[in-house]
Amino acid sequence: MSSYRLPDFYLPYPPRLNPHVETARAHTRGWAADMGMLDDPDIWSEESLEAMDYGLMCAYTHPDCSAPELDLVTDWYVWVFYFDDHFLETFKRSRDLDGAQDYLDRLDAFMTDDPPEPANPVERGLADLWPRTVPAMSQAWRRRFVRVTRDLLQESMWELFHIEREAVSNPIEYIEERRKVGGAPWSAALVEHAAGAELPARLADSRPIRVLTESFADAVHLRNDLFSYEREVLQEGELSNCVLVCERFFGCETARAVEITNDLLTSRLHQFEHAALTELPALFADEGVLPPEQALVLSYVKGLQDWQAGGHAWHTASSRYTKTAGGSGFLGMNVARAHVTGAGGLRNHTHRPFSEAAVRLPEPYMPFEVRDNPHLDAARAADVEWCAAMGFFDGVPGIPATAVWSEPQLVGFDLALCASGIDPDATADELVLATNWLAWGTYGDDYYPRVYGAARDLVGAKLGNRRLKEFMPLDLVPRLAPMTGLERGLADLWPRTAGPLPEGSRRAFRVAVEEMIDSWVWELANQAQHRVPDPVDYIEMRRRTFGSQMTMSLARLAPGRVIPAEIHRTREFLGMTDAAQDYACLLNDLFSYRKEVQFEGELHNAVVVLGTFLDRAPDEAVTVVDALMTSRMRQFEHITTVDLPALLDRIEAGETVRESVGGYVSDLRNWMAAILRWHRRSRRYFEEELRRGPAARWSQGPTGLGTATARILSLAPPAHRAPPALTASSDHRAPALAASSVTAPALTRSDLAAPAHPLPAGAP
Repeated sequence: MSSYRLPDFYLPYPPRLNPHVETARAHTRGWAADMGMLDDPDIWSEESLEAMDYGLMCAYTHPDCSAPELDLVTDWYVWVFYFDDHFLETFKRSRDLDGAQDYLDRLDAFMTDDPPEPANPVERGLADLWPRTVPAMSQAWRRRFVRVTRDLLQESMWELFHIEREAVSNPIEYIEERRKVGGAPWSAALVEHAAGAELPARLADSRPIRVLTESFADAVHLRNDLFSYEREVLQEGELSNCVLVCERFFGCETARAVEITNDLLTSRLHQFEHAALTELPALFADEGVLPPEQALVLSYVKGLQDWQAGGHAWHTASSRYTKTAGGSGFLGMNVARAHVTGAGGLRNHTHRPFSEAAVRLPEPYMPFEVRDNPHLDAARAADVEWCAAMGFFDGVPGIPATAVWSEPQLVGFDLALCASGIDPDATADELVLATNWLAWGTYGDDYYPRVYGAARDLVGAKLGNRRLKEFMPLDLVPRLAPMTGLERGLADLWPRTAGPLPEGSRRAFRVAVEEMIDSWVWELANQAQHRVPDPVDYIEMRRRTFGSQMTMSLARLAPGRVIPAEIHRTREFLGMTDAAQDYACLLNDLFSYRKEVQFEGELHNAVVVLGTFLDRAPDEAVTVVDALMTSRMRQFEHITTVDLPALLDRIEAGETVRESVGGYVSDLRNWMAAILRWHRRSRRYFEEELRRGPAARWSQGPTGLGTATARILSLAPPAHRAPPALTASSDHRAPALAASSVTAPALTRSDLAAPAHPLPAGAP
């Protein structure tokens, strides 16, 4: 009996078996032989194919489709699993990076109307499957399917690079990259085909659909990691497995790593349920989705549920994975109390707002220096004048005779100091514009919870968002008269910023601003439900609530900067950008923890999110957040000094592109360093400022006998987070790569290191 034991899984849906299972088995045996997949016994033999039983897998995961559809879907899965094993045998074992990339690039040609002559079983299989699949679907679906298939194929290089470096990913990188290379988004697209439930194009990119697909994908992959740990890690030497990632990051034993991985799987399943039951109905109402389109979306949701249940049942039956059982309920329903009350369940609704939040802040790892802009003092004065002119110090609707900000508060925030470090080479006008954007984003982030959050007015917030979007016309022609300070600020900033941009860049920048303000409504919805977010959803949405996408899009679109779109989409570029964003977002959560939790009743903070997920005290959660920050910074350093230069060499980038990419990398370094320096000096997080500011007044609520219930209803949501500013630096210096690994201490109080200084941090 193996010492590795599987956990007690959360199984909310029962598996069902398609009655055409035997015809699928027979068909796929012949198809695999015809494609040449059984010719090399070192990869597959007829016996090994029979034992893996992909006909059973697809009959479980697609229980309601017809026999011909089940045959097609089963062929696709035979192809994808054969590709995985063929790639392992041909390229992973030999570490042939160049050959692997050429092999993957060639596969793209088989997803066209004019494919080349296939030269191996993988190419033959794809050449056969493509014309059998796409005629039944729209062009929009075909584009999505090409994208997820390409991700599945190309991201195999991510695994190969990690094996070559003998590196294990940090948890954030792992979840996001595994989502691509693991293939579950590809499976979700096939669910649309098999269930006859193609998603309406206008809804396919909405947040609820995206969250349903991604939480489905993560759950599929985490379950697979638990089943395949012995095969992949212990036998094949793979490094891409969440159990191994947790072992290394938390410095814990395998049993504890299994528990954390299973908790994350459970949390992602609860996230799926939450999106289906609370976000989909709101989407249908907001977008006026008619019953036929609703039926397609709900059939898609049902198809994903069937896949979860059937995928688990197949894992317990297939010879491909270990079958050592450590819990109950493998083929039936298993909804134990621990699954309902634990990670992602009732525990996420038990956070106590306004509780004492005195934790100590570790010294963040920061390898970059800050330079200041010579126009800093002028920008400080100009920003105060601009905020006054926009009405930021005036009373706002819903808070009679009360302003969100006062002028002394704004002076203490010193947003120009942040903009100065981020943009040290900007002209005076550019620095003022950057500071104004910082002020507008920070004001908006404070405005939404005060005006809409206290009243739980989600409808008002959504209508406010719709009005704000009208102040960003692509043709620069005003359509509305601004009514509030927030609207006046955007009406002023938009033409100043978008006017010089070409139409494509203007459109991209508008999308980034829209994503930020929409994320504020997501926060309000969680606050209204008193729900601490799932950790994966939180990290991915935090980039938007912080305004990271908006400011970084401006950096990419800076005048004279030429970065081709295909570089933006590469693993290296996206990984670098996300790592920088996460560092800054997590940094803000550490410094703002007391402000948000104790004084504002907030629950959108990484310390709260990770403490809730891990069921640990705040000081232990702070240690994990700090370790995540450090690991993301180490990843940023490696990408910018090793992976990104290798990418530019591989694509033979010209000098102009190299300089543009170098300028953007420099911007990100400045951005992170400046944000850290600003958090240390800004009075926004000083205790004396918190105790006399609006946050303290809002957190008090009514007092006296009989007011306990009233206090619960008066909880004030967040007034927090300063989005970073525009960037335009041209400093191309590269830091030395730090080679040490990052490990979060094991989650016991006795093992925590002594922190460096208390939170909130003051000026040096």
